[in-house]
Amino acid sequence: MKSNIVKMCLCAFFFIGGMIFARAMQVDYISFKPSVGAFSLSADGRVATICVDTADYKGVRLAARNLGTDIGRVTGTAADVSLSLSSERGVVVAGTIGKNRQIDEWVKQGKLDVSAIEGKWESYLIQTVDGNLVIAGSDKRGTIFGIYDLSEKIGVSPWHYFADVPTQRHAALYVKPGRYVQDSPKVKYRGIFLNDEWPSLGGWASKKFGGFNSRFYAHVFELLLRLKANYMWPAMWASSFYEDDPANGQLADDMGIVMGTSHHEPMMRPHKDYTKRRKEVGPWNYATNKEGIDSFFIEGAERSRKYESIVTIGMRGDGDVAMGGGTDEENMAVLSDVIKGQREILGRVHGKDPAEIPQLWAVFTEVQRYYDKGFKVPDDVMLLFCDNNWGYIRRVGPWQEQRRKGGMGLYYHVDMNGGPWNDRWINTTTIPKLREQFNLAYQSGIDDLWVVNVGDLKPKELPIDFIMRYAWNPDAIQAYETDDYLRRWAQQNFGEAHAEAISGLVARYSKYNLWRKPEVQSTNIFSVVNHCEADRVTDLWRTLAHEADSVGQLMPQAYKDAYYQLVLYPVKASAGVAEIYLAAAKNRLYARQGRVTANDYARRVEELYAVDTAMTAYYNKVLAGGKWEKMMSDIHLGYTKWSMPKKDSVPQGVRVKPLSKPTMGVAVEGCETVSPEGELELPVFDNFENRKYYIDIFNRGTGTFDFKIKTDEPWMDVSLRKGKVETESRIWIGIDWTKLKVGKTEGMLYICRGRERVPVRLRVVKADQPVQVEGHWFGNACGNEFSVPAWQFNACHPGRYAKWTFLPDLGRGEGCMGLSPVTAPSATSFEDAPCLEYQVYFPKTGTQTVCLGVLPTQDVMPERGLRLAFGLDGGIVRTLDARQGFVDTFSEYTPKNLKKSPKLKPLPPRNKTLKLINGDGFCRNEIFDNLRWLTAEFEVEKPGLHTFKVYMVDPEIVLEQLVFNPDNTHPSYFGAPSVRHQ
Repeated sequence: MKSNIVKMCLCAFFFIGGMIFARAMQVDYISFKPSVGAFSLSADGRVATICVDTADYKGVRLAARNLGTDIGRVTGTAADVSLSLSSERGVVVAGTIGKNRQIDEWVKQGKLDVSAIEGKWESYLIQTVDGNLVIAGSDKRGTIFGIYDLSEKIGVSPWHYFADVPTQRHAALYVKPGRYVQDSPKVKYRGIFLNDEWPSLGGWASKKFGGFNSRFYAHVFELLLRLKANYMWPAMWASSFYEDDPANGQLADDMGIVMGTSHHEPMMRPHKDYTKRRKEVGPWNYATNKEGIDSFFIEGAERSRKYESIVTIGMRGDGDVAMGGGTDEENMAVLSDVIKGQREILGRVHGKDPAEIPQLWAVFTEVQRYYDKGFKVPDDVMLLFCDNNWGYIRRVGPWQEQRRKGGMGLYYHVDMNGGPWNDRWINTTTIPKLREQFNLAYQSGIDDLWVVNVGDLKPKELPIDFIMRYAWNPDAIQAYETDDYLRRWAQQNFGEAHAEAISGLVARYSKYNLWRKPEVQSTNIFSVVNHCEADRVTDLWRTLAHEADSVGQLMPQAYKDAYYQLVLYPVKASAGVAEIYLAAAKNRLYARQGRVTANDYARRVEELYAVDTAMTAYYNKVLAGGKWEKMMSDIHLGYTKWSMPKKDSVPQGVRVKPLSKPTMGVAVEGCETVSPEGELELPVFDNFENRKYYIDIFNRGTGTFDFKIKTDEPWMDVSLRKGKVETESRIWIGIDWTKLKVGKTEGMLYICRGRERVPVRLRVVKADQPVQVEGHWFGNACGNEFSVPAWQFNACHPGRYAKWTFLPDLGRGEGCMGLSPVTAPSATSFEDAPCLEYQVYFPKTGTQTVCLGVLPTQDVMPERGLRLAFGLDGGIVRTLDARQGFVDTFSEYTPKNLKKSPKLKPLPPRNKTLKLINGDGFCRNEIFDNLRWLTAEFEVEKPGLHTFKVYMVDPEIVLEQLVFNPDNTHPSYFGAPSVRHQ
């Protein structure tokens, strides 16, 4: 269906050139059968020798050895690596221009044209010369990436170590004839931050390697290079990269990894360096201890001087906290002195202008306030912007920043330990979301560095893989191609046979986790009584887990460990956590209602908890022969505040003591009240949406009873009119509309057990179908809540500078509508603004309410604002501040800060009256819900069909859903399921 939507979407914005380049990036130059002109890498018992020059970089030689091993993984016979130049034909010559004598000689002879890559950053080419295969790199990493590209193309996954992905065997390997040129990456530095690493990664690394030492980092660096990444912030909670193992720094430099330190660790000094010597260095206060701090900084600069690195400058408090207790102005003055001193140190230690030394300044948490107030760093320093800790970019930087020499970078989280809440245990980030946010960064000129907080690395394999590949060339993966990426990822790691199924599994588990991340689950999220919401969510998770099991049973034995890590555990463990809270919610409600089935759900919680414990134990003790002991040690059940609990726990089950004899109870959809406590009434029926609603007949005691359902009207359609109940029975009620006239009608049905009779009221509205309808429409005849997916518009009008475009699979549903390009100027006239039109039906006149669901985009340009607009038919167009419900995680918008900020504007009030937005308890806000609701009222002057219009004002807005007439009587998390009328 989605592909058809994309084709139908007239406003979709396609980059034809990008599509062509994307295909070029996917060129597979490897064949497993001989062909004319192909180079034989391994065939008929002969394996080509890999020749590298002793003058080339150590990292090149190491990559060459790994290539030789990789050829053995595929064919069973590894390739030899020679450090001497060979005169024989049929060898692989891998080397860096200017560092490999054979390559330089071919260039001199005119046999090898390197003009396409020479002098460029991290470029390479692959072609044959005189019967030899040449991998020529423009620089050290260019060569290394070329070597690992060949490894990947022959079938060795970058995740062969960190996810135990096996390699498919082939008898022969050939390189197809041709010239394959890889241009420079679009994002210069691309890397990860190992963070929040205890107890899982830290426990595993200690057990496996004795700590975060060079044995450990050799595997991490290799993974990064195979993913064509080049940058890293090392683990730092209880570790010192340079002091724990003096070989760490040299290894990184040899292999080709550019090192840095995190946003709060200046001058290449891990925070642990300071905490171990706090008494010696003195207070972490530059105003009172400049000499001690400067000496500490000097050591860091001297130690890292010989390595390729990017120096974090600036200074925050002792640890990942704000600077001392001064005012912002006082702290900014101290920060200015800190940076001036740091650059003087760098200049002295390196013996050159500090402007020539790569540096970054992280615009993180409270530091962003300083930036907003006008604090500046020298133009050669990179500005590192950040997200809101949960994956939404906080600032994109004014346009003039794109011209700065140091450029702009991004620090992004797919793992979080801290405010607003932990998000650590499992992958909860979808590929479409990553693509949307990193596209915003890239299009905004944030393309010098992307560093991603990946926590324990596992189980965040999927987002790591995508971000590193996307960073190489964001133009190569358009919004409509994220599912293609997932299929290629699945095919690379599991083969063609199950790629389609596996890509669907990983797409859905990450989306379902995005609905509600495991750490912010509770029993009050999904409605048990309205729209069958809890049942629908439970069924989706169960179906997904069943499919994952089914595919797993088809996996060859060699792939089972990888499948468990990348697919089965994330799917089933996530499904288990979600269902624990869904089952607990039913247990609590049913216990209040006196249902004996409450005990079934209490037992279900206990069963799921046992399964979770067993799956974790398998991961830590059995998987891959015990290789991953302690890796899955994060506590993930029982959160009551942002930080990790001391132990896993589940909601306490409530047990019901059955009555001594069978006793009937009746409950209806849309109401927690049961008989005989109050009058029962089903939600209003209407002929447009033609919904059915349920009645539960349940037992409060032991034994069984018979029931009958009697109706007083012939138009009542009952799924079962009599039966026997041991625990409970669900009866569906519908309407035979052919037996009703237009208008409002009421009737009663009765649940009977012997002389006992429980009445249930039905209210029904039948209306004439709207006339002169062109296309589909939404709404109902009774004025109930109804919802419209944003992508199901009737018309999509482009604006002068931008267009609404469909973003498949983004958000909580099937897709969203975003703007393209995201860098378009804000609309100043609604005639020139992109506009979406929706046909909606209102049965009466008067004031109506709409909730517009948008992704929780941050206040990326606060001086401009974040807005969208709406109107009805040809009436007045109203502009909305799209920051309604904005979560002020970093306390930016306090009255005190607003008075001092030249850019920030007060946040609009949040509508606290609607349960759709506020829910009924724990953890409901735009961040945890992954949706921000904007509410507004408008007037309907006549009943019938109307055209509701949504206009772009600012281009970063992403629209997911529209909900009309939000219902506080029957509230839910997602809103009423949409019903499209054609």
